[in-house]
Amino acid sequence: MTTVAVRPARAGTPRRRGIGRRLAVTLAALLLLATALLASLALGSRPIPAGQVWAALTAPDGGQASTVVRELRVPRTALGLVVGLALALAGVLFQAVTRNPLAEPRILGVSAGASFGVVLAIAVFGVGTLSGYVWFAVAGALLAGLLVFAVANRTRDGASPVTLALIGAALDASLGAIVYALLSIDARTFEEYRFWVVGGLTGRDVGVAGQVLPFVVAGTLLAALVARGLDALALGDDVARGLGHRTALVRLGAGVGGVLLTGAAVAAAGPIAFVGLAVPHLARALVGADHGWTLLVAALLGPTLLLTADIVGRLVAPPGEVPAGIITALLGAPLLAVLVRRARTVTA
Repeated sequence: MTTVAVRPARAGTPRRRGIGRRLAVTLAALLLLATALLASLALGSRPIPAGQVWAALTAPDGGQASTVVRELRVPRTALGLVVGLALALAGVLFQAVTRNPLAEPRILGVSAGASFGVVLAIAVFGVGTLSGYVWFAVAGALLAGLLVFAVANRTRDGASPVTLALIGAALDASLGAIVYALLSIDARTFEEYRFWVVGGLTGRDVGVAGQVLPFVVAGTLLAALVARGLDALALGDDVARGLGHRTALVRLGAGVGGVLLTGAAVAAAGPIAFVGLAVPHLARALVGADHGWTLLVAALLGPTLLLTADIVGRLVAPPGEVPAGIITALLGAPLLAVLVRRARTVTA
């Protein structure tokens, strides 16, 4: 009799394939971000070859190309990197906390809080520079987010996803009304405010990115700490508690992280739409629902999208520019239509 040896199936092969695919996606996202960074330094009303960009960064000679790269394009590229990362991570956190696929950074009234801080700085304290009222914007965003969580925790259901979304929407509407009332009676405030509220990377020096960087770092660390808890939270609060997670603490950590990230991004670049809504969906489509991988890929795709929008804004109407916030907003409507259509298909 001939004996046929049967090789046992190798355990974990699908898992290894999944990790390999996610690593490949992460590497591709990293390459896209590197390309966007180089393009942001090289492209504009005056294109600069990559060799000259490198020379301007490593051995500046004081020439025109060196001045353009170092004084104009490096600051807005650095800001695009910080703001894009912050908005994308905040979108992942808010969508997880509220369990709402259409949630984005303004869902908890954070953007409205930042807007209120800017208007207050201009109208009451006479602040007239972006680097001056960025702190008011951060403070307004943080206070708005903390107020939403404080009010939600005092309700019967506590800080549940629905409660957070409803209170955030109410605060967003209330602060928005106050902001527009102040703008309607003070022309000087409106002139200052309209530069900020459009949303964009132009006109910001490198110091602005440095001012908000500590908040972005803190929010990113919180996002990394609660990633596993968010995976459990997606299965429901009861299951998450059964797995040993403190759901209230996970939700609070994710909310505070999202508030820090959103407050910093909105303070520095204005209320830029679409990035915090679209990037989390794209990241999940590429790497699945694991929040650790989703946060990592979103952190790479967010800056890529924002820098690409900024580059498009420079090139569509030279020598003028279209702010990046307008370019991203133009992409928002079709994406919302696709998401709503997909949601209706799933529930049908």
